Amino acid sequence: MEAIIKTTGLTRRFGALTALDHLDLEIRPGEIFGLVGPDGAGKTTTLRLLTGLLDPSEGEAWVAGHNVARDPDAVKDRIGYMAQRFGLYPDLTVAENMRFYADLFGIGSSERDTLAARLLRMTRMEPFQQRRAGQLSGGMKQKLALMCTLLHHPQILFLDEPTNGVDPVSRRDFWAILYQLVKDGLTVFITTAYLDEAERCNRVGLLHRGRLIRCDAPQELKSRTEEACYEVQCADARAARRFLQGAGGVLSVEPSGATLHVFLRPGFLPEPYLPALEAAGAGPVSFTQIVPSLEDVFIADITRAELTTKAQSTQSPQRPS
Repeated sequence: MEAIIKTTGLTRRFGALTALDHLDLEIRPGEIFGLVGPDGAGKTTTLRLLTGLLDPSEGEAWVAGHNVARDPDAVKDRIGYMAQRFGLYPDLTVAENMRFYADLFGIGSSERDTLAARLLRMTRMEPFQQRRAGQLSGGMKQKLALMCTLLHHPQILFLDEPTNGVDPVSRRDFWAILYQLVKDGLTVFITTAYLDEAERCNRVGLLHRGRLIRCDAPQELKSRTEEACYEVQCADARAARRFLQGAGGVLSVEPSGATLHVFLRPGFLPEPYLPALEAAGAGPVSFTQIVPSLEDVFIADITRAELTTKAQSTQSPQRPS
């Protein structure tokens, strides 16, 4: 199946800062693709490049069969983009905001009324049509923004951290709407800081310092890690963590509730660490191998990437002064 979104070497620089570094990506029609990364990783820059709001420094992007840089108007006709701060008008009601955006898209009143009624039913916003946008809860504002974005029947929906700061129930409702939209044939490209949300995507890309570290289905990301992941139970988690952070063979060690999650590099087993942990005052200690969470995998991948970058910078030849 031909990709509906494709990038080759997509790069964006802001002066000396490389915000996105040679991104190669293909997304299939009808897919929910999640781009995950810490603040400053390049997630919003990626969306702005794909929607034609930024020009690339290098590389190319195609969206819905059109080159974004050469044919931005054709791309914009086929996409919906919901930024982190969507331009709702707080003094207008829900219905008035939808009519305003329908007029912007050039949608006739008959088509607008039919589509608006369907969107209101889907989002369960029918009882709130006459409420001003400024008086809506955070979750309701996001639903209204989504409805306004969908009014012109886009093929692809770009969402930039749409549930950031939204309560858990509203997040669940928002995702139920996304699943229905994908069932109806829409493709969704979403950025999120919530790893539990990334688990809901068909595929996830892990972005760090502008580079795509890994890209796969969430279950594949968790089952195909280079290192083994262990849950460590001990009497003193702080002492155990302090020791393990400096121990050879340990890629990462992070708290997880009352336990620790530890990634050991290939070839390393837990048993040799037990006497030293006991001596460090952490005992009794037990290691149980587990399937890591997506958050565990992401932390391990970032740690690995940082160590690789540090090693490369150390090995690079120094210029003579």
